Formats: sequence, C-alpha cells, structure tokens
Amino acid sequence: MAHTMDGKVALVTGGSSGLGLAIAKAFLAEGAKVVVTGRRAAEIESAAREIGAVAVAGDARDPATAERAVAACVERFGGLTTLVNNAGVIGNGTVEKTTREEWDRIVSISVDGTFETTRAAIPELRKAGARGASVLNFSSVAGNRPFGGLAAYCVAKAAVEMMTKCLALELAPDKIRVNAMAPGVIVTNLHTVTGAIADYPAFLERGKTTHPLGFVGAADDAANLALFLCGDAARWITGAIVPLDGGRALMSAR
Repeated sequence: MAHTMDGKVALVTGGSSGLGLAIAKAFLAEGAKVVVTGRRAAEIESAAREIGAVAVAGDARDPATAERAVAACVERFGGLTTLVNNAGVIGNGTVEKTTREEWDRIVSISVDGTFETTRAAIPELRKAGARGASVLNFSSVAGNRPFGGLAAYCVAKAAVEMMTKCLALELAPDKIRVNAMAPGVIVTNLHTVTGAIADYPAFLERGKTTHPLGFVGAADDAANLALFLCGDAARWITGAIVPLDGGRALMSAR
C-alpha cells in the first residue's frame, strides 16, 4: 500500500521531542527517510534510535550544523526533498525587563536557525525535480497577533512568517513550495523545559477559554498538518501561513 511520503527524504530540526519528534515519526510511518537535528547530542541520538531516523547533533543557527545535516540526507538517502524548520524556544517578559542575551536567544534560534538551515538545503531541494520539494517553517499564533510580555517570541515568529513568504516567491521557479504552520497552545515539553510558564496546568486549563474550540492541541495535530503541507496533495500551496490554533487567532488579544 502506498504511503503519502514515499520517496521523500526529510530533514527535521528540533527533532528530539515535542512537535519535531511527532512530525519525524509521522513522516517515517508514511514512508519517508528522516534526518533529525537537535542541540543536545544525547537526546537527539536517543530520539533518532527510538524512531528509526538519523541524528545530527548541533545548533540549527550554526551553518556547519546545517551543512552536516544536509550532507547526512545526501549520503544516507541520496538527496533531500523536505525540510521542516521546527527548532525554536519560547520565553516571556516585557521588553523593559528582557535582557539583550535573552532577546537574542529567542529571536536567533527561530529566525537564524530557519535561515541557515534553509540556505544550506536549497541546492539539494532544487534537485528533487519530479519528486517534489517543500519547506515547512514554524510560526505561531504569536506571529500574527500581539501578546503582552511575549514580544521577543512574537517578533521572532513574525519574522519567520515574512521569511516564508519571501522564500516562497524566490523558490517558486524551482518548484520548491514554502509554507508555515502557526500553532496555538499545543501540549509539549516546550513550555515546561524552558520554564516560560510558571503554572503549566493552570495555563492549559485557561487554554479551554482562549481557544474557541474549547481545548488545546496535541502534537499529532501538528504532525497531521505537516503530512499534508509537505505531501503531494498540497502541490499547489505555497507562501501560506496555516493556522493550527483551535480558532485562537480569531479572538481579541488577552
């Protein structure tokens, strides 16, 4: 039986846990070959072994990491057709109280990581030809609406959205599609490991009222959307910022 990702070779950044790991697992289940990257060597190698992917340890912002990850796709699987720029962090605090170090950390991981990995991947994505190539970036509901005390994250994700649109125009002649996913609150370890949310259970409970559908998302929701956007069924979609937020972006800022 055919799978939706047969013949595709995917590179997923931030693949040791959360949405990146869920997407990598879904791609593998649907026939893709997958390389995952992550900053913590032990964690990314363990995750890769568990799901049957290839691990490349390193920071997505580092051009050398991006080059090694693309090279792993070519050496192990013969090329690269699909890039998922998932690596990112969250942090909160007003502009007045956010240190320059924290600002740079939050913005650079999302923006510079997406830039460096995409730039390294483009030459191989061009070679995909009839197999079809695509890039999926990760924005957030915070990329298209303001949240007080979350400026660095909002700015980082807004930049990713604009980069997505610019790349979609630049790469359209090469038949490389570029889209972004903009999640609302999804239950992963992103908030807890960073300490960005002091009372996580209360935060999730509040999510029932801040998302019109009445519940927060799960990692599989993101994986399912990634399968569609990176698959052949979405062959005429590029430059799109696709919400995955239970209607969160429809509500007034609060």
